[in-house]
Parts: sequence; C-alpha cells; structure tokens
Amino acid sequence: MEFYFVTTDHLESQIWFKDEEDYIAAMNVIPLIAAMAGVRIVAFVLMSNHVHFILVCSYEQAVAFINEFKRHHAFYVRGKYGMEKILRRNKVDIQKLDPSAETLGRVIAYVQMNPVAANICSHPTAYPWGTGRSFFNVSAPKGTRVETLSARARFRLLHSKREAPQGLLVGDDGCILPESYVETAFVESVFKTPKNMNYYLNNSSKAKTVLNSSDSEVPVFKDQTIIPVMEDLCRTLYRKSSVRELSQPQQAELMRQLRFRFSSNVNQISRVTGISYEKVVKLLDSF
Repeated sequence: MEFYFVTTDHLESQIWFKDEEDYIAAMNVIPLIAAMAGVRIVAFVLMSNHVHFILVCSYEQAVAFINEFKRHHAFYVRGKYGMEKILRRNKVDIQKLDPSAETLGRVIAYVQMNPVAANICSHPTAYPWGTGRSFFNVSAPKGTRVETLSARARFRLLHSKREAPQGLLVGDDGCILPESYVETAFVESVFKTPKNMNYYLNNSSKAKTVLNSSDSEVPVFKDQTIIPVMEDLCRTLYRKSSVRELSQPQQAELMRQLRFRFSSNVNQISRVTGISYEKVVKLLDSF
C-alpha cells in the first residue's frame, strides 16, 4: 500500500468554511469523491482555512482527489456566497509517507491534533469535522443508511447527484459519519491500543505547539464564532452589510473591537475579514 499526506496551504485572508452548514456539506461529499478517485481515507481534518488528508492510493489518485474536493467546494461556496476563485490559488502539498507504524502514527496524530493546537477543543474527540471521533469506539456507529433515503433527500444531503457508496451512515445532525467509511480498523492496528494512540497525540508536534506557545499566539474563539458577531457589528455600528463597505478608519475600529472583545490575533482577523495580513497590521498599528 502507498500512503500520501495531502495538505493545503493555510488561506491567510479567507476561510473555507463560514458556518456549520459549510462543514457538513464538505464532510458529506468526501466519501463520494474518495470513491470516484479510488482512494481510501485513513484520517482527515477540516480546519477553517486549510485541510489535511491521509490517503491510501497512488500519487495520481491523491492529486485527483484533492483537486476534485477543491473544485466541488469552490462550486458550493460560489453558489452560497457568490465568492469566486477562493481556492484556485490555494496550493497543495502531497507527500508520500513511509508505511511504518511509527511514521503513520506520528502523521495521524498530527492531523488529529490540529483543532487542539488551534485552541478549538481540548481533545480531538471533541472536534466533529474530521476523524477525531472515529477510532477506538466501544460501540458501533449508529445512523441512517444513505441508500435508504429518497433521491431528493440524498441530493439535499450530498449536494451532488453522484451515486453514494453503500454503507454510509448519516447522523442526526445531517453529517455522514466518517467511521462508516474511513479505515478505522487499520488505524487501530497502527496504534494497537487507545493508550498508545493518546501517547502519540500528546507527543505530537501540534501538542508541543500548544505547550510552547504564548496565549496571544492562539485564538480564544473559533473563526465561525467571530464571523456572525463581526457582521452584526458592521450593521449596528456602521449600517453596512460587510467589512468591504467600511472606510479604513471604520475597518481599523472593527479590528480593534475584535481584539478587545475576542482576543483575536492578526491571523484570525485577516481570515474572518478577508483583508490581507499586511493591511490588518497596518490598520491596527494606526491606533
């Protein structure tokens, strides 16, 4: 078997997912695109401004998978928000992995610990947008089999007319459960025990990032928490519908409010406002 670690660059002044609906739409199309590209998924995580996947496939299949995933999500974003080309220049890195348990264990732990390092949750099992909850469960996953749904219900669920693989389970929140299609048995064989998996998680580079970083380097609130508040501030303070409609002094004041109210750092402000990192720094320094 060949293993590939697929990751996208961090978008600096945009985000992939603005709300829970965006995450669910992306989660639900992953098994369809994986089946189309002929890849098997070991682990993955969807972060607000980048994604990681560990795949079992050839290099060509890994390229086909991530390109189609980007294309599909860009189409979804354009339809919902009218945003064009946000992923066109989002570069992708694809690395072939040593198939040893040591290497795979380290990379899986790195992927799983992304939301913890971002201060979103205290453990990967608390993060729903990936495989954090998929391994070493004491009970079998429970949900509705996708193939039992009507054609209309499947389209609403998948945002696609593609035929869904058999055996997919959708939970009460409308999200297809990753444990119904990812390589759970293989991952568990890599770590052998939950205790050993926790050892890898706690000693991953992402865990060390959390321990070694200052509080100011890690956002206190998720991007998806900041966005609706920011939009409300635009309306209530300036009677504008978006950040782009504000004057530079108004943008600077809005950014100051985000720092004061939510302890947002420059990177987060750039992501949620869609304003370049350099301009955010300049505006904040204007105070």
